[in-house]
Amino acid sequence: MHSEKTVRMQEHLQDKIFKLISETADEMGLETYVIGGFVRDLFLQRPSKDIDIVTVGSGIELAEKVHEKLGKKAKLSFFKTYGTAQIKTRDLEVEFVGARKESYRSDSRNPIVEDGTLEDDQNRRDFTINALALCLNKDRYGELVDPFNGLFDLKNFVIRTPLNPDITFSDDPLRMMRGIRFASQLRFFLEENTFDAIARNKERIKIISKERIADELNKIILSPKPSVGFILLEKTGLLQLIFPELLALKGVETKEGVGHKDNFYHTLAVLDELSTKTDNLWLRWSALLHDIGKPRTKRFDPKLGWTFHNHNFIGQRMIPGIFRKMKLPTNEKMKYVQKMVDLHMRPIALSEDEVTDSAIRRLLFEAGDDIDDLMLLCNADITSKNPEKVRRYRKNFQLVKQKLVDIEEKDRIRNFQPPINGREIMETFNLPACNAVGEIKTKIKDAILDGIIPNEYEPAREYMMKIGKEIIEKSGVK
Repeated sequence: MHSEKTVRMQEHLQDKIFKLISETADEMGLETYVIGGFVRDLFLQRPSKDIDIVTVGSGIELAEKVHEKLGKKAKLSFFKTYGTAQIKTRDLEVEFVGARKESYRSDSRNPIVEDGTLEDDQNRRDFTINALALCLNKDRYGELVDPFNGLFDLKNFVIRTPLNPDITFSDDPLRMMRGIRFASQLRFFLEENTFDAIARNKERIKIISKERIADELNKIILSPKPSVGFILLEKTGLLQLIFPELLALKGVETKEGVGHKDNFYHTLAVLDELSTKTDNLWLRWSALLHDIGKPRTKRFDPKLGWTFHNHNFIGQRMIPGIFRKMKLPTNEKMKYVQKMVDLHMRPIALSEDEVTDSAIRRLLFEAGDDIDDLMLLCNADITSKNPEKVRRYRKNFQLVKQKLVDIEEKDRIRNFQPPINGREIMETFNLPACNAVGEIKTKIKDAILDGIIPNEYEPAREYMMKIGKEIIEKSGVK
């Protein structure tokens, strides 16, 4: 007789894909379960489009039979090295694998795999909350198999390994990152023995590829409150091994009774604040790296106190090295992060001064289409323990935002190209390609940004005629 819990789970397994798998598994005489993250998310009432099916037998054969019944509307892929198959249908991805047991060598996270039972398969899972399985066979449809009290851990917001955590993490060290990532994504707690085992086994992370680590870091950064993950990475000692440049921000130094804020916790506060406004991964990376240059630029001046001059410039120069080392993309995404880090102080500085049209034009010109993202980052960067200071900054910041809108509407500066190009300068003054051409073009651009001339062709040409001869004579071009 089905328990009340089983009946409740049956209600969640009404999608026709489950009915089809159930019917096919019974025809083939295969004991079959839906397992892992999908089941966890069912209980947490989180949407999930990734379904893992484990069968005591051949997962590939089961997938082939299910695919036959689904027909051309579904796409079947094989990963024979791993003994898995995947069906994509509608917006679902269903992965099939045979139940297996695993053993590991000390120098690799790739296991030696053998056929096994459901119990073997659940034993090899990373955490109790990911070892939950629901039977799909007709006579036990919706029955929960929970040998490690994963449901109890779910209800108590606990992340715990099914078996000895030292063995779990030593076998596959990526599980340490995954545990911290789940804590950050789900706002769960790492159980004490699990936390301690990560700290003990942290050096094992060195056998994991940089790409896999970056993938987990990205998921932590995209979680609702990323600071949870980064604080756990720091406390377990993993951060020192995978991202020492970020850890270098941690700590407060005092000289002559003057201290500075802890830039590690400040950075995490900025990232958390920004994360309430945007899911843009690379803008969140910009928040994480916005002060990365501070440790290298920190100086103590008896008159000024602690200074971090040019930390934005040094920070943006550090980013290519960090991205290469971490195997993050070194393309336009990296250049975007560099731009955000380089410009992140400009709007704040403008909010402290009297805002000139010229300064606003230059900011618009340099930020281009990324100006709105930059303003989101800068707004998140307004942090202080003094609420009056924050209120004043935010008020001034609103003035800067309004001025940006007004100037853009009037002068169309965002991403503009000067109305006069290099070819026209060369033809007008009969010049070869030379420095003088670039200097004339720059002077025209600066005149527009400084409001000396409008962003229009005729005034720009008139200005070129006025300054051109003097620049050419000074440069000595004939």
